[in-house]
Amino acid sequence: MFKLLMLLLMFHSSLAANVFQDIFILAGQSNMAGRGGVEHGKWDGKVPPECRPNPSTLRLSAKLTWEEAHEPLHADIDVGKTCGIGPGMAFVDGLRANDSRIGVVGLVPCAVGGTKISKWARGTQLYSQLVSRAGASVKDGGTIRAILWYQGESDTVKKEDADAYKGNMETLITNLRTDLNIPSLPVIQVALASGEGKFIETVRSSQLAINLPNVKCIDAKGLALQRDNLHLTTMSQVQVGLKLASAFMDSFVNMP
Repeated sequence: MFKLLMLLLMFHSSLAANVFQDIFILAGQSNMAGRGGVEHGKWDGKVPPECRPNPSTLRLSAKLTWEEAHEPLHADIDVGKTCGIGPGMAFVDGLRANDSRIGVVGLVPCAVGGTKISKWARGTQLYSQLVSRAGASVKDGGTIRAILWYQGESDTVKKEDADAYKGNMETLITNLRTDLNIPSLPVIQVALASGEGKFIETVRSSQLAINLPNVKCIDAKGLALQRDNLHLTTMSQVQVGLKLASAFMDSFVNMP
């Protein structure tokens, strides 16, 4: 029993020493929070291989504690809604498939469904929560490597929101880099596959046109949607996660 206890202590000490290696912030609205496999308010519980738990993939819980990550990643963050599969776990799977050096990865879920970009402006609850959770994620060490951003469906309803999207997104990126004290923080955003209104192409054009340093955009257009024509299917979420991983590996993996 004593030997077993010592082995467990050594394991946890080793894990703690390596937990905070690569940290990624997941932010946006419902397609980042994950609705894959959710129909009629229930998640089907099906987890594809790319999204299965791995002892080296952790998530920061709502209580700001690290735990082994598992779907649904946003269950205690996007509360009051039914969460399912999102792109986060497949993203980490894609990183590991492309680089065997990837060690322990920490995911920081922050996405909340049904939120326009104005709800993420500096001074709002969501913005403050993101900054607070990001700060908590590195308190014991580690590096925030990127923000993964999938949002904009709610900004397709009103023309004024869609027209203002590019400026609002650029301001958000600038403010987050300032408040997190990471001036070159990579941001990988997802260009919309769907929207709640008719100005989808206006928002998509804004997303694809952002030309700030260390900002990349992957495209979700054409990926399969669920019957609500708004949320990605489980396998589409996997594809988004893998696309995000490829974008990170191609552009940012060697950044300090």
